[in-house]
Formats: sequence, C-alpha cells, structure tokens
Amino acid sequence: MYIIAGLGNPTKEYVGTRHNVGFAVIDTLAAKYNIDVEHRSKRAFIGKGMIAGQKVILAKPQTYMNLSGESLIGLVDYYKIDPASELIVVYDDVSLPVGQLRIRKKGSAGGHNGIKSIISHLKTEVFPRIKVGVGEKPKKYDLADYVLGHFTKAEQEKMTEGYEEACEAIEKILSGEIEAAMNRYNRKVHEKAEA
Repeated sequence: MYIIAGLGNPTKEYVGTRHNVGFAVIDTLAAKYNIDVEHRSKRAFIGKGMIAGQKVILAKPQTYMNLSGESLIGLVDYYKIDPASELIVVYDDVSLPVGQLRIRKKGSAGGHNGIKSIISHLKTEVFPRIKVGVGEKPKKYDLADYVLGHFTKAEQEKMTEGYEEACEAIEKILSGEIEAAMNRYNRKVHEKAEA
C-alpha cells in the first residue's frame, strides 16, 4: 500500500494558493480515480482507492504546512508504510517555473518547512517527492505573502497542466517506474531553462 500525501494549509482562505498545490494534485487524482478524500484520520483527510493496480491512501494533512510531519508520521506508523518505497509527497517549489515538475527519491528540505517537518518526524530524508513549480518570488515580495497568494489566470492554466502531469508521474511511480518519471519530467525543466 502507498500513501500519496499532498501538502497544503487547511481552511477555505488557502484554497487555490501557491502553497496548496499539493492539495490540488490530490484533488485532481481523487477526481480522476473517484476516490473520496473526506475521511478524517491522524489529523488528515484521507481516501482509499486503487491507482495503477496499487492500493493507495490519498492524504491531505490538516495540521497546517509547517507541522505536516505530525500528521504524516501518524499515517505512516498506523498503516506500517516504508517511507523509502511506499510514500510519495507532493508540494510546491518556488525555484521551479510555474507548473514544472521535479521528482526526487530523497533529499533535504531545501528550505521548505512542510518537508522539514516531515524529515524531522520520519527521521529520514529518503522518501520520493514530487515538487510542483509555482514560479520564483518577485524581488520585493515577502516569501510567505508570495506562497500564500493566488495564481494569475495564465498561471492557473499552466498549473492545471502541471497537476495532470503530476498525476501521470504518480501513476508511473506506482508502476515501479520512478526512473522513467524522473527522466521524463525532470528533463523538461532543463529544456525550458535553456530555451
């Protein structure tokens, strides 16, 4: 069984903000596979279903971003999940262009407080993650204000495409093809950067 966790902040005021792209990917996946993510467990909304022939739990931690690890450790322990091979975390990244993906098998928090909390609670940096680009912070913006802000209409279109691609990447990872997913989606970033 896999846990696919999208990071974000609870409550209506954060819906559609840059910091909530993890929730948006989970919502896209849930709609695609008809999984109801309304059950409360371990301080998260979760839903169980099947994706790419694998049993999955879709999770949206409700602890607020900076405490995401408190919710995830509860789910990981309860369902006896091995983070290195059965957990996928999806979250926003300000160092990537809007809608671009970057997939990693492990790594540091890179300044992301949600990931910092997860690493601290799981006591490991080894878990697959999908970063979804939300664009670089404009120079005069405060980072917190920027990530809690909303997308423009043009950005929203790119993000919708990014959510679909994140779902495809998750399907590949669940099929045991994380290398193929990395080759496909990580390369796109470099191609765009050189253009």
